[in-house]
Amino acid sequence: MNRLKFRQNFASGAPVVTPVIHVLDVRQALANLDIVAAAGCPGAFLINHDFPRDAFLPILEQVRAARPYIWLGVNFLGEPGTVAFPILAELARGGCRIDAYWADDARIDESARHQAEAEEMAGIRAGSGWSGLYFGGVAFKKQRPVAKADYRRAAERAAPFMDVVTTSGIATGQEADLAKIEAFRKALGTAPLALASGITPDNADRYCGLVDVFLVATGINRTGDFYNIDPARLDALLTVTRSYGENA
Repeated sequence: MNRLKFRQNFASGAPVVTPVIHVLDVRQALANLDIVAAAGCPGAFLINHDFPRDAFLPILEQVRAARPYIWLGVNFLGEPGTVAFPILAELARGGCRIDAYWADDARIDESARHQAEAEEMAGIRAGSGWSGLYFGGVAFKKQRPVAKADYRRAAERAAPFMDVVTTSGIATGQEADLAKIEAFRKALGTAPLALASGITPDNADRYCGLVDVFLVATGINRTGDFYNIDPARLDALLTVTRSYGENA
């Protein structure tokens, strides 16, 4: 997939904004998804930050049943694609469509030519029959550190194994080093790139020319609230990205 096709999938000439909702329960997830939809975002990622995956699955099924048409991505906290893809396929067979999976660690080894773990993951994905987009974390927060000198190599080796290479700053809510994002962009060429930490209405313009999708939570949530989106902050972020799209 290339950047143009990715953005065309969302009918967007600007970086796509997909808020990340730290789920508490069905009601809270739906309330935040309604804020996302009202703002004009295509959808959001849901993540089980506070409870196990098995408790998350029935919430996903209820959310999908209640909002059948919204674009819905998922992160099973700490779970690689080897675990996630068969589960996503089973959900789909039961009528619960998940449009994207985001894994914090795509198991890319920038020092190796042969990517054994990533290849295993790709095989499991293909065998599962799940057809959604795969956002794979590379040089991602809270994972194995990657040296700055190896950013380009990490991105290059990741690109064949996922739809959207996804990176971050050093921690949740921490702005990413612009040089890192520039290195990823140069390495990926026309492949799409996602940024998953530290984006706010105040700094998004620095990244708009480099990044194709922003996964954002802290930067648009209510002050001091880990779980609920502030509609005004989301609107402010979208004003920045849409302005970039109009002027690109």
